[in-house]
Amino acid sequence: MGQALHIAKCDLQAPVNNGVHRTAAISTERLVVRRGQPFSITLHFAAEVQNYLQQLKRASLVVQTGPRPSKADGTHVQFPVSSLGDRSGWSAAVKERDSLSWSLSVTSPAGAAVGHYTLLLRIRGTQRATEHPLGTFTLLFNPWCRDDSVFLPNEAQRQECVLNQDGSIYWGTESMIQVQPWDFGQFEEDIVDICFKLLDVGAHWQQDTDRTKRGDPVHVCRLVGATLNCNELRRVLTGGWTAECRDGTPPTQWLGSAPILRQWAAERCQPVRYGQCWVFAAVACSVLRCLGIPTRVVTSFTWAHNTGGHLSVDEYYSESGDKVARNGKASIWSFHAWNECWMARPDLSPGYDGWQVLDATPQEKSGGPSSCGPTPVRAIRDGILELDPDVAPLFAALNAEHRVWVQRPDGRFQRAASGARYLGNSISTKAMSCDRCQDLTHLYKFPEGSPQAREVLERVHKKTNELEGASSRETDPNTLLPAIKDLALLLFVCIQPESSVLLGQDIQLAVTAANWSGGEKAVYLVLGVQTLRYDGTPITQLWKEELQFTLRDNEEKTLSAQVPYLQYKSALGDGHLMLSALLKDVDTLSVHFAQEEISICKPQLAIKLPQSVMQYQPTMAEISLQNPLPEPLEQCVLSVTGRGLIYRERTYRCDTVQPSSSLRVPIPFTPTQAGTKRLTVHLSCTQIQDIKGYRSVNIVAAQPPA
Repeated sequence: MGQALHIAKCDLQAPVNNGVHRTAAISTERLVVRRGQPFSITLHFAAEVQNYLQQLKRASLVVQTGPRPSKADGTHVQFPVSSLGDRSGWSAAVKERDSLSWSLSVTSPAGAAVGHYTLLLRIRGTQRATEHPLGTFTLLFNPWCRDDSVFLPNEAQRQECVLNQDGSIYWGTESMIQVQPWDFGQFEEDIVDICFKLLDVGAHWQQDTDRTKRGDPVHVCRLVGATLNCNELRRVLTGGWTAECRDGTPPTQWLGSAPILRQWAAERCQPVRYGQCWVFAAVACSVLRCLGIPTRVVTSFTWAHNTGGHLSVDEYYSESGDKVARNGKASIWSFHAWNECWMARPDLSPGYDGWQVLDATPQEKSGGPSSCGPTPVRAIRDGILELDPDVAPLFAALNAEHRVWVQRPDGRFQRAASGARYLGNSISTKAMSCDRCQDLTHLYKFPEGSPQAREVLERVHKKTNELEGASSRETDPNTLLPAIKDLALLLFVCIQPESSVLLGQDIQLAVTAANWSGGEKAVYLVLGVQTLRYDGTPITQLWKEELQFTLRDNEEKTLSAQVPYLQYKSALGDGHLMLSALLKDVDTLSVHFAQEEISICKPQLAIKLPQSVMQYQPTMAEISLQNPLPEPLEQCVLSVTGRGLIYRERTYRCDTVQPSSSLRVPIPFTPTQAGTKRLTVHLSCTQIQDIKGYRSVNIVAAQPPA
């Protein structure tokens, strides 16, 4: 009879396995593998194998996950060590053996629950079994495995949407799309543990004890989206605006996801203050990429938020052209960011695999604030409302009719004959393998005015009317009056502004009014400039001018105006300005309206770097900024980060920068990692907050000594 089995050591071969499983960026010391793909371990025995042969014939492996592993719920699985692998479940096979060791190949099923696992060797005895702990490992989704439901066939997309830690998020206005850098940081070693903690917290507050659901990317995405924002859970982020953020970090100051996730974990899962849509989307992207689900951040410009699925969204203006708040939570946002996640959808009818929309920004639903999705992008484009409850609000956000209402002297609102905006424009994401912007609008909408677009809109209108029935939002004759259709094209007004203005410059605009009525018209024109939050909420009226004049038949009159920098600098808010022109026919009271949104752009940081740098070779970057303001920039603070370039974050306090002068800061650094790396810079001062810039540099791997 052989001696009792004793394992001297189990080598989980983390450096080799993690490299093959594309998780070495997380760690080379702990085992992190992807499901559906074999990994190797080596058992080193305390004595020669021949002493244990009888026991090893009765050997099997055991994997366990969760706080209370159970065979009944699939969180405790036992499987034999065999020469034949079983693709339908966990399997193990001996690949190499010598007198003192066995090398095993272990494979998880492609649908296994992701999470932290314990691995044991179990020896069945005549009376009882003995178990030998072999170690722990972490299991992730696998976009490289054809049998995994998140399999993504395009390698360039896998590199971008799973492995890339340097992101670009688009914001601004549809006429001036701007980019800000974001460090997803999904492979920083502590982040994977925080991501699973996030799943645990979300499941606890939802009273969801079924760990096997974590093999389903649809369930995981819903859990992540809900845990990020829902009041019922210990959400990760609290929404807030810059003016309300004295007890936290303003959304515009965040540069990456890792500090947010670490703060949440360190403060015992208390919500981090503060985030807005791009922060919610960026953090969700980090968590899902870390777990192995291909994910990207997508931005749409001119987005109708919280429509409730209604195919119209209303904006109200006073007689003097000021935007006013009114009942109803629907509003037009300058832009909105969400996520797309790639996965199969066996839970839906065929044809809806692929990119799915997940919107982690809090949504107003009947049950309270919650996330939205995952919902197939194709279903949104085709308006298939019956497929998923979230199709209707997403379709409406991109296709709803914009209606403008202007208040009359009697207090009622009359619909303007013109001035509506198209929604869902320039839907954008970061392109693969480069820093360019990729337009995705064609995946969400058929071309404006095309037969397909008309057919989809007609069908969705019909379906919406059936669902809403008599309770649909009709015009209230006591407060709302329709446009005077016969007069709709008799007068015309438009604004020709610059799409953007550099902070410090005056705003120049031209307004054209035209009369095509067949006779002379006395008109009343109100020009206005308001500061807005990016969600369309008015902050303050900056400037207004009222004019009365007469337009002859077929006459066009262009008026020029200027808003000085000193008039808008103190109330700029998010940097969004709405220019409005309200033209009223004095005789008929018909109202014609035009509006244009412009961005006030901050000055750009110039970052000088060598084209390529040798790993471990000290080098220098130079950061410079020219002051565009007619006043000094005071109390300037410059922060610099760069994974593999600079350890953590460096902060520099800089001298006052006089008007038309430049700030120059040399940044010495020694790169420690090879490959394309990004240097990110953040500058704030008393006069201008949150100027961001970035530059990539190629780090050439150092040659090993001969």
